[in-house]
Amino acid sequence: MMRPSAQAAALALCLATLVASAQVHRHDPLTSAETDALREVSMEPEKKLPLYLQYARARLTSIEQLRSDPKLASGRGVKVRDLLADFKVIMDEMDRNVDSFADQKLDFRKALKEIIQTDSQFQETLRALKEPNQQASAEAGEYEFALLDAIDAVDGDLDNARELLPEQEKAAAEAKARAKERSKSR
Repeated sequence: MMRPSAQAAALALCLATLVASAQVHRHDPLTSAETDALREVSMEPEKKLPLYLQYARARLTSIEQLRSDPKLASGRGVKVRDLLADFKVIMDEMDRNVDSFADQKLDFRKALKEIIQTDSQFQETLRALKEPNQQASAEAGEYEFALLDAIDAVDGDLDNARELLPEQEKAAAEAKARAKERSKSR
C-alpha cells in the first residue's frame, strides 16, 4: 500500500504529464498570416469577424476539394477530420469575439448580418457532408464526431448572431434618437 504522500506525488506527476502532453499536441488552426491579419484589426469587429468567416470558408473549401479529387483519397477521412476540427476552433473563436464586442457595446450590425448569411451557407455545406455517398461512407466514420462538433459550433454561432442583431439594431436606433434630441436642444 502506498503512503498518502507517495499517492499525492504520483497523482501530481500524472497530472503534470497530461498537461504537458496536451500542450505539446495543441494545434493552431490559423496560419501565421491569418493570425497577423486578425491582430491588425483586433478592435474592429466589422473587419475582424468577416476574416474569421473567410478562414472558416477556406477550410470548408479545402474539404470539398479533398472529397472531389480521387487522387487525394489516401488518408482523406483523417484530413477532413482535421480540417473540420480547425473549422470548429475558428467558429468558436469568432463566437467568443462576437460576445466580447457585444459586451463592449460596439456596433457591428453589418458583420452580424454577414455571419447570419454565411453561417446558413455553412450549415448547408456541413449537412451535405453528413450525407456521404457510397464511396465516401467508409471514410465518413473517421470524421463523424468532428462533423457533429462543427455543426454544433455553426448552430450555436448562428443562434448567437440572430439573438444579438435585434439588440444591436435597438441600441443603434436609441443612439440615433439621442443624437437627434441633442441636435434639437442646441
